[in-house]
Amino acid sequence: MSQNKLTRSHDAIIAGVCGGLAEWLGWPAGRVRVIYVLVSFFSVAFPGILAYIILWFLMPHPDRK
Repeated sequence: MSQNKLTRSHDAIIAGVCGGLAEWLGWPAGRVRVIYVLVSFFSVAFPGILAYIILWFLMPHPDRK
């Protein structure tokens, strides 16, 4: 894992949560997005959507570090 602070990313499709997690983990953003979609799908979507919304509000925007 990176020593960087966990923030949302400019590499955003919706809010930059998956992109921020990918940057923090040092993984490709596409891999994190696919994992998120699969986890959400197999957990009947609601927990994944709820986790995304919570992270959207908790993770600071990259410009506000």
